[in-house]
Amino acid sequence: MRAVLCRQFGSPDLLTVDECEVPQPGPGHVRVKVRAAGVNFPDMLMVEGKYQLKPDLPFSPGSEFSGIVEAVGDGVVGFDPGMAVLGTVPFGAFAEQAVVPAATLMRLPASTDPLTGSVFATAYGTGIHALKQRANLRPGETLLVLGAGGGVGRAAVEIGKAMGATVIAAASTPEKLEIARAAGADHLINYAETSLKEQVKELTRGKGVDVACDPVGGELLEEALRATGWAGRVLTIGFTSGTIPRIPANIVLLKANALVGVHYGPFQKNFPELNRQNFAQLFAWHQEGKLKPLISRTFALSDAGEALRLLADRKVMGKIVIDLEGKA
Repeated sequence: MRAVLCRQFGSPDLLTVDECEVPQPGPGHVRVKVRAAGVNFPDMLMVEGKYQLKPDLPFSPGSEFSGIVEAVGDGVVGFDPGMAVLGTVPFGAFAEQAVVPAATLMRLPASTDPLTGSVFATAYGTGIHALKQRANLRPGETLLVLGAGGGVGRAAVEIGKAMGATVIAAASTPEKLEIARAAGADHLINYAETSLKEQVKELTRGKGVDVACDPVGGELLEEALRATGWAGRVLTIGFTSGTIPRIPANIVLLKANALVGVHYGPFQKNFPELNRQNFAQLFAWHQEGKLKPLISRTFALSDAGEALRLLADRKVMGKIVIDLEGKA
């Protein structure tokens, strides 16, 4: 099989595509013929050696995919060869075949095409876990979403609307804000041109938002915290800005705020039934037309380095995909 390989930590330009042995599924695992793989910010960090998980070299990056079951290991039930699936792995999805834990695998609904399925697991899985289990977002509340033109941010906009919230989308360019508007955002803020806190204050008549969702980090996390009202919840999901901020604890104290971490990987591993319930709801919303994943561009397996570079340069709107059955 062909696989993208990282042989040394560093630039995505160093990635190669090589022939590798087809992996065999052990107990509790499934081998999937990968149809398409979503490209995510942690994939780029892992290639650069900057992620909390550092696989042994060489390894194949890629953490979400859609595909067809080829073989199952001992103890696996509910998945049979020929079944269309989607799922996640810590790494290894940028390859023609991948071995994945059955616990992180889901059947791909007939109403969902493979490309859409390849970008569903991470962004939407993270989004619903963040807003449902971590923030307990309620109908009628106000949700602020940072990075609203990106994969996780845009998903949070759609999920927030589906959950009955008023959504304020914030992003750094007019183009990204238009993507958030198309996803259903009620209000837009360009935080590259104006004060996030002051704009939120104006839109909420001084009350502040109930929940803020932040996959960006940097100085924006503190701004989001200051834009949150009494007993508000601020979700820290990631640091696409490249900077991990330090937060003044007095801000949390004075408004009885909660700063809540969101780490989707351990959640889906440790609470598989809750994760399955979340996806049952996500698939239902998708079938109803409430969730419409945006794929802005596809790449061949040989162009995985270019895809990761585009992500590192923050030039991606929505999601981008490695299409293994597209162009060569």
